[in-house]
Amino acid sequence: MTNPLLSEWTAEFALPPFGAIKDDNFMPAFDAALAQARGNIASIATNPAAPDFANVIEAMEQAEATLDRVAGVFYNLAGADSTPAREALQRDLAPKMSAFASEVTNNKALFARVQAVWDAREGLGTEQLRVLTLYRQMFIRSGAQLEGDAAARLTAVKARLAVLGTAFSQNLLADERAWFMEVSEDDLEGLPDFVVASARAAGSEKGVSGPVITLNRSLIVPFLQFSPKRALRQRAYEAWVARGENGNANDNRAVAAETLHLREERAKLLGYASFADFKLEPEMAKTPAAVRDLLMRVWVPARVKAEADADVLTAMMQEDGAPGPLEAWDWRYYSEKRRKAEHDLDEAVLKPYLSLDAMLGAQFDCANRLFGLEFRELSVPLYHADARAWEVTRAGRHIAVFIGDYFARGSKRSGAWCSAMRSQRKLGGDVRPIVVNVCNFAKGSPALLSYDDARTLFHEFGHALHQMLSDVTYGFISGTSVARDFVELSSQLYEHWLEVPEVLEKHARHVDTGAAMPADMLARLLAAGTYDQGFATVEFLASALVDLAFHEGPAPADPMVMQAEVLAELGLPHAIRMRHATPHFAHVFSGDGYSSGYYSYMWSEVMDADAFAAFEEAGDAFDAGVAARLEKFILSAGGSQDAEALYMQFRGRMPGVEPLLKGRGLLEVV
Repeated sequence: MTNPLLSEWTAEFALPPFGAIKDDNFMPAFDAALAQARGNIASIATNPAAPDFANVIEAMEQAEATLDRVAGVFYNLAGADSTPAREALQRDLAPKMSAFASEVTNNKALFARVQAVWDAREGLGTEQLRVLTLYRQMFIRSGAQLEGDAAARLTAVKARLAVLGTAFSQNLLADERAWFMEVSEDDLEGLPDFVVASARAAGSEKGVSGPVITLNRSLIVPFLQFSPKRALRQRAYEAWVARGENGNANDNRAVAAETLHLREERAKLLGYASFADFKLEPEMAKTPAAVRDLLMRVWVPARVKAEADADVLTAMMQEDGAPGPLEAWDWRYYSEKRRKAEHDLDEAVLKPYLSLDAMLGAQFDCANRLFGLEFRELSVPLYHADARAWEVTRAGRHIAVFIGDYFARGSKRSGAWCSAMRSQRKLGGDVRPIVVNVCNFAKGSPALLSYDDARTLFHEFGHALHQMLSDVTYGFISGTSVARDFVELSSQLYEHWLEVPEVLEKHARHVDTGAAMPADMLARLLAAGTYDQGFATVEFLASALVDLAFHEGPAPADPMVMQAEVLAELGLPHAIRMRHATPHFAHVFSGDGYSSGYYSYMWSEVMDADAFAAFEEAGDAFDAGVAARLEKFILSAGGSQDAEALYMQFRGRMPGVEPLLKGRGLLEVV
């Protein structure tokens, strides 16, 4: 039988034939695609014609087309809808894919041809020169100039790191999937209806007759916010922060330790003082010192604010007669009570105005007003019944297919992310993207979001716009293929439109009555925009500073010891923990993506605060001229120029840290 992954995809918009794809199709498809890619690479490397941009760089751009297509489907499904078969495939594929990547970058004849094109680069266009520069940089940073034992060792190190990254992800998913806490009807006391409904739905998914609390953020966070039962909050919280650290087969501590040692070795083999020096070289920050400077400039006022807030929450707890100091499982509960008292905001009353469908309408409407995009929901086979798809058009022209997969389930890894099953490019034809947003919201009928959930929805859609509006020739620089500390600009910037009053006035409507959110509630919601930012900033910075410490010097013998030392030196307030402790810090240990780079959310926030100020200065959050510049220089440009150059063209200057501090309500904190 023909493998559906390798045959021509004839569905509308050339969507993958999800209904025909079986798990046992993947490995044969990967084997065939890898063999084809190896043949193509060998042909480029041994081509007797004189090397030029077309027969080297453009040929490499198209050499792995089938592999990209198969991998685009598989890795999206492996993250969003895992099965035991897919998890086994991931483990088997990790060393295979790493070995292939090393074969390419270790191919001396191929690198010689890339270098020859570089030496004769005069006359290339701007985008061509950028792509050539990045290809050459990729080869050098992958060890193309190493010889003998050093080259062989680097290949082995990268292969092992790929295996470890997969193991870390799968261990974390297994721990999250395995734990749940059954609760009685009495234990539901004080919980809003939406939390009770989510707990019952989670129990049904787990095959339990009653409600349960799971480690999914969209369920455990509101449980911690609303449950008056301190012992249950403690039990749930301690399970949440112990993911990957339970002394079982899924324990990630040894995985993290080995990963850090191998990353240090990798950097040293390539001639760098540390892994952070290696990793940050192509980013906007460039150096560990620049990262630390930014983080510490924000840490000082954030810690002051968090400690002042802790004093207030401690007093509230004492009024309740609760014993002992304020603990991490108490913070959200008393903070929610304080928010209700100070801002008269009750999340249980707020959420009916923030249904998933209403907020999808809001994010699409903003994209229409800013960039002229229109969204038509499709009725097409997808990989899971919960996933939905839309065709994206502009002035009648097809732009992209957008897939949204929003609900938590046991087969989906935690968190939220954006990916592309197919990226935009013009080389070889006008290829339009298939872009996927994945979230982990609590499922309901209808699904109701917290304001933080709605912010996550907008955040991931900002990434999606970066992919959908991409307008470059080469896939290597398409969409979000930019510096790691620049990639979060588009996502964090898009969050700002959720705070535009006219957006919520139009779209935040009660799920039952259709009534608009009352004006006084809307005013209180927006006024509370910086509420509890001391807590949020401190828990983020604690993780970012530990990540930096892990990578800017010798790898620690015991990462948990170093984590404790870094947090003690910082003076982390007692009742706040790292947002992501080492054993479940997937950003850093599930792959190299955010290693030494978790800071990048804050680096990008410096820019996103300044970028939205451009709309405010124009007097209109939907100003057409600013939106056109944003699309031209940021969203459509991909990685076609250095990130700083792109931002300078959009804004005319680089920003300072003050807009970030103002946006977090920390500017006035001494």
